[in-house]
Amino acid sequence: MYAKTYGETTCGIDGEEIIVEVDIANGLPGFDIVGLPDTAVKESRERVKAAIKNSGFRFPSVHITVNLAPADLKKDGSGLDLPIATGILLGTGQITCANIDDIIFAGELALDGSIREIKGILPMIMRAKEVGKKEIFIPQGNTAEGELVDGIIVYTPKTLEEMTKHLNGNIKLTPLPKHELKLDSNYPTQVDFSDVQGQIVAKRALEIAAAGGHNVLMIGAPGAGKTMLARRLPTILPPMTEEEALEVTKIYSISGLLSRTRGLVLERPFRSPHHTISHNALIGGGSVPKPGEVTLSHNGVLFLDELPEFSRSALEVLRQPLEDGFVTISRVQASLSFPATFILVSAENPCPCGFYGEDDGVHECTCRPNEIERYQKKISGPLLDRIDIQIQVPRLNYKDMKNTLPVESSATIRTRVKAAREIQLNRLKGTKLHCNADMGHKEIKQHCSLDFQAEVLLEKYFVGLGLSARSHDRIIKVAQTIADLDASRIITGRHISEAIQLRTSNQG
Repeated sequence: MYAKTYGETTCGIDGEEIIVEVDIANGLPGFDIVGLPDTAVKESRERVKAAIKNSGFRFPSVHITVNLAPADLKKDGSGLDLPIATGILLGTGQITCANIDDIIFAGELALDGSIREIKGILPMIMRAKEVGKKEIFIPQGNTAEGELVDGIIVYTPKTLEEMTKHLNGNIKLTPLPKHELKLDSNYPTQVDFSDVQGQIVAKRALEIAAAGGHNVLMIGAPGAGKTMLARRLPTILPPMTEEEALEVTKIYSISGLLSRTRGLVLERPFRSPHHTISHNALIGGGSVPKPGEVTLSHNGVLFLDELPEFSRSALEVLRQPLEDGFVTISRVQASLSFPATFILVSAENPCPCGFYGEDDGVHECTCRPNEIERYQKKISGPLLDRIDIQIQVPRLNYKDMKNTLPVESSATIRTRVKAAREIQLNRLKGTKLHCNADMGHKEIKQHCSLDFQAEVLLEKYFVGLGLSARSHDRIIKVAQTIADLDASRIITGRHISEAIQLRTSNQG
């Protein structure tokens, strides 16, 4: 007896339809699964067998062969339990459903027949809708994700028995309601820029970074407030669009990081991995490639504190995603691309002891010159070249800490950032670019207009500092963001001067 059902797995950040073919033939009892299954899929044999029996159905004492097509695609995860069990019940005549080809099944089976939640349900539902399926059965634990996609009927049965009764027409399950995607920009945050005393230059730099999507390096002594500033950057970023929110939610769904009570990710991601992280965990990897920290930071912020303490191999793999906005991970079975458009915010001390350059008369650097040089050279030139804004963050003095004057809140700064982003979106309309940092040389020549004074200043600093072509373009992009914050159509000498100062303040 032959039966066919449809399941889903994930490939990159997208769902991939899997045809589950079941052949039930006479012979010695056996249960084989073919089609490049991983260990979790192979182990489904025992889960499916026990779930069918404990749900009150008959498990045939014959030879069962399950083929997962396409056979050259590696299948991982436990979400194929449900379509495999459904195929066996269909092949043995225990399920009678005329429209089985219009249905996708996704879920892990417990030994008692209950259906457990799995990772990656959102991209699976979106893929099912794309290929024209009319219905999908998912676990109740993934309800929040099931409510996000319109245009397909989503059912959430508790057990295999309940789903089978529905397919046989004995009961009628209620489809999930669809929730309107509400991108509320007023979600509560636990931190705010009003908490930060002083640090006017650093706050100005982060405002520019948020407005244009620029990368930032902060250099300063311990306790200067670098981490405090970085953690508040997401609070001034503009709210995500519906497309961005769904893309981030797909990534977090695949990674198993979604909240069970709220499906859609509203806040821009903020990831802060420890400096002991491996380059595979940072960039992504595995036999079946999975997202790393750069992808989990997509459309948000990746914060690397104590930058020189990260391994050289981990830092160098950042160069390609910082330039291209995506990472490609190649394995024997697959080559997958993951989005990685993020703002890199990094922080470091000026030397191993942290007090090099301090002139307060209290803290004195105890490092030898060769130790300072070795410490600063841990960050390669090509990586530094990709960081648009590089600033010094000085220690606060007592007067700044006790200042009682009102400090700008994140909401106030965010208003200016949103206005600047709107200017950029209008300028880049018709392209896939979202902000100034995304522009390439072609877009810079097309959209960025410098007045005479700006051209003179840029040439002077380009020749005097021996800047690279990449540095030239990045200075212009930062200057364009400063001009957008000023609502100026032309990049003036003042805009170029500030952009150069923000990029070269740690050099020399």
